[in-house]
Amino acid sequence: MPAVRSVFISDVHLGTRACQAERLLEFLREYPSEHLYLVGDIVDFWAMSRSIQWSAAQNTVVQKVLRRARHGCRVLFIPGNHDEALRQHIGTAFGDIRVESEWVHEAADGRRYWLVHGDEYDQVTRHHRWLAVLGDVGYNALVRINHWLSWLRRVLHIPGYWSLAGYAKQKVKRAVNFIFDFESAIAHATRKKGLDGVICGHIHWAADHEIEGVRYMNCGDWVDSCSAIVEHADGRMEIVRWASPQIRTETAAFAEEAA
Repeated sequence: MPAVRSVFISDVHLGTRACQAERLLEFLREYPSEHLYLVGDIVDFWAMSRSIQWSAAQNTVVQKVLRRARHGCRVLFIPGNHDEALRQHIGTAFGDIRVESEWVHEAADGRRYWLVHGDEYDQVTRHHRWLAVLGDVGYNALVRINHWLSWLRRVLHIPGYWSLAGYAKQKVKRAVNFIFDFESAIAHATRKKGLDGVICGHIHWAADHEIEGVRYMNCGDWVDSCSAIVEHADGRMEIVRWASPQIRTETAAFAEEAA
């Protein structure tokens, strides 16, 4: 039996060095499901136009998803802005994987969720693409620096995981939301559709809260935070934040020492 009813992931950015494919594979092995929704920016064609960083683990991710689809898991791909080239194939299928611009998922408890990547509600991406590309380059640089910082923290036996990119996002998040109001805009659009909630990606910020009576959920990403949303058999939705085995072991050991 599947571990959960549905899995929602976004912003994997296959084709980049920052993609944490190994941790995604761990997560997918732990959470077999009836439904697998790929909510955009799964493949990063933007970055691949500059240089391609495709590892064996990334290739295994693709094979894992294809295998799930062949074995009866319903896999739906909603392209984002980084893999927008696939939007010309909306309504078609690649083998057992269907491509759609958006989708309405009915959970086991009857609630209906709008699935959309979300870049349409980001004013920078829509109207200032050059700025979005520049920001993407800067963000990837922070993630690469963060890998070195994580190594240094392990060498110094500092427990847990700290993200430089996540820290930077946290510092500017309020200002970005004030100017562009991404979350409110997408929640408002969901409310107009008469749906109970929205599950999106795009901004690499996992979240689950209510806005204007709409449940707003963001999958996060598999570049920095390594998070996803899962639906349990009873329709309950949960954000899963996936730490690497080493980090989980170190954190548990530190907790035992502190107890």
